Amino acid sequence: MNRLIIEGGCQLRGDIRCSGAKNSALPILAASLLARGSVHISNLPHLQDVTTMLELLGRMGTDVIHDEDMSVEVNSSTVRELSAPVDLVRTMRASILVLGPMLSRFGEATVAMPGGCAIGTRPVDQHIRALRQMGAEITETEEHIHARTGGHLRGAEITMELVTVTGTENVMMAATLAEGRSVIRNAACEPEVADLARCLNSWGARISGHGTDTIEIEGVKHLHGGEYAVMSDRIELGTYLAAAAMTRGCIEVFNAQPEHAGAVLDALRSMGAEIDEGEHSVRLDMKGRRPRSHDLTTAPFPAFPTDMQAQFVAVNCVAEGSARIQETVFENRFMHVQELRRMGAQIELQDNAVYVEGSDELHGSHVEATDLRASACLVLAGLAARGQTLVDNVHHIDRGYECIEEKFNLLGAEIQRTEAVTP
Repeated sequence: MNRLIIEGGCQLRGDIRCSGAKNSALPILAASLLARGSVHISNLPHLQDVTTMLELLGRMGTDVIHDEDMSVEVNSSTVRELSAPVDLVRTMRASILVLGPMLSRFGEATVAMPGGCAIGTRPVDQHIRALRQMGAEITETEEHIHARTGGHLRGAEITMELVTVTGTENVMMAATLAEGRSVIRNAACEPEVADLARCLNSWGARISGHGTDTIEIEGVKHLHGGEYAVMSDRIELGTYLAAAAMTRGCIEVFNAQPEHAGAVLDALRSMGAEIDEGEHSVRLDMKGRRPRSHDLTTAPFPAFPTDMQAQFVAVNCVAEGSARIQETVFENRFMHVQELRRMGAQIELQDNAVYVEGSDELHGSHVEATDLRASACLVLAGLAARGQTLVDNVHHIDRGYECIEEKFNLLGAEIQRTEAVTP
């Protein structure tokens, strides 16, 4: 079991490069199954989830060639296995994204019920209902989803009952090769959904309306492949900016797309940060000041993202004043609260909200990561705390942050990765 040892009390300063977006890379890799020709995908983040998706594609028979800079060339003409490996699907919920492309391109797919972070129920019911509307015959068991078509999927008008990013992406990919026109209403508007649509269009798809809540897809007979660079990671950007705010520092993040992080940047400004946005960069300066508390409510894009909730709980723990942070997207996404309390945080949990009373400082402690964003929150808390913090179970953080200790150390942090000794 890996552990991060963090020497607290630093003030982050310097500049780093933002990685490619995990939540864009995964669906784009899944979309490679739709193309007849080779696709070249660049700006991929070096993450465990990306490695898992590439292994999943490889074990299905896809030809995957890695470049040293985390670009890959993928050719799905060699696919021979229409069942996604159970052991991989259960480690990463995003693996459900191969269902739509496999079914649309090959007419059949078997996918295990997905896994991933334990932050509440995230059922795939909407994926299944939409694919059935498109003519798929689907059999469900407790373990698997098996889907087949009698020929081709048919275009359909689909209304999502709840906004779902992976559901929107799965249906959009399935509709790309379906016969006729499809419309997805109440579609997710997240930048990663729009990035997937732009990628598919560059390979020959006909998708419009992406970035809005109504997406239209005119089915085509095939995709020809091509090249595409994954967008930068707005959640990684927000995490490093939040860390700088929490430590009263000054940093600049390059290879960023600030237009996708508006709600996070607005929140940081409300907390006292001075922020300068460039075309591909963001600079934050706290001028040595302690942040101010700020109330937040998570909601789908363009509102404040649920994937930044834990990090902003941490920032509010050392801010001046009190704050209420409400989670409306997932249930059971406050597992970091108990760990922050070990570090002296004054937090009260009530239903789907936390009430945080800011204190001047936290103290180092031995804490345990429970999911991806909670692990990032604990690293931020450790950076701002007095003394040493040990964060266990950091395999969670490797699913969503590329070389996190190396990047923080470039900004003046003291973080060491080691193997935890179990008694």
